[in-house]
Amino acid sequence: MIIRSLETEGFVWGISGMRFSDIGERSLISKITEVLGGLEHDDCAVVELDGDYLVVTTDMLHRETDFPDQATPWQIGWMSAAVNLSDIAAMGAEPLGVLIASGIPPETDLEFVEEIFEGIRDCVKAHGTEVLGGDTDAHRELTICGTALGRVSRERILRRRGARPGDLLCTTGSLGGAGAGLKALKIGRIDLARRLLEPCPRVREGIALAGTGAVTAMMDNSDGLALSLHDLAEAGGTGFLVECERIPIAEEVRAIAESDDEALEMVLRAGGDFELLLTVREDMIDDARKACELTVIGRAVETGIWLERDGSRIPISRRGYEHGS
Repeated sequence: MIIRSLETEGFVWGISGMRFSDIGERSLISKITEVLGGLEHDDCAVVELDGDYLVVTTDMLHRETDFPDQATPWQIGWMSAAVNLSDIAAMGAEPLGVLIASGIPPETDLEFVEEIFEGIRDCVKAHGTEVLGGDTDAHRELTICGTALGRVSRERILRRRGARPGDLLCTTGSLGGAGAGLKALKIGRIDLARRLLEPCPRVREGIALAGTGAVTAMMDNSDGLALSLHDLAEAGGTGFLVECERIPIAEEVRAIAESDDEALEMVLRAGGDFELLLTVREDMIDDARKACELTVIGRAVETGIWLERDGSRIPISRRGYEHGS
């Protein structure tokens, strides 16, 4: 069995005369899904392998759209590996290795290139795996495409679908730090941008959570909490209620946001946190907490994506970080 995967959302198409910039990343992926057919809403593709599952993911990063000008070449390399390992983590899988294809502008200093690959090496090593190989050629814009492989037993694999009303909605870590880092770079506060420039994929946490049997659905929140909630809801056919006061807001957000509303916007809309967003059976929350540190931020409901704040319930719109928009 092979289950192919692209991150998708529903879209009604009439494409004559339309461009990528007219619709954004997720709607384009939805069209590609229609063309290819049979694709799952998951962070990785899944292939049967000797009684286990091989999970495979790929991500492409570009100098202009993905790497802030202030990023060092080592951080560019680290980010390039981390985004792929985060998808492996979201499936509860153990990483087997990473392939790197790089397009390097011919005028690039060789020391710069060397430092990029040192960052890639250090990231994969820190998360228990290695670079298996890849490809390098000349390109007008620095472009790095990573492919990560992982392995997980059939009983432990975690998917985006699976949440049921009443399940607890949880997150690892704190939220909004990468969004705060983006603002910090704009005002020269690079000291507050580490979460953005050196994201930490939750590989160990993903493996540990998969081993509990308590998790019903999981993904990473790399595109922001709001979009991730909609993706998780669409995959599982549920809704979610988020309790505002329970959201673990990153210290960087507290340090740089000028208001509670701006802090909440960073949490909901900014991408780049790479935490795990998951649902847990209520009667097994203690088991999940033994696996890793978690914060319960709400629960799965029948329909709708809601934020409960100051006694009021308001809808959370499907908006966050997307390429092409």
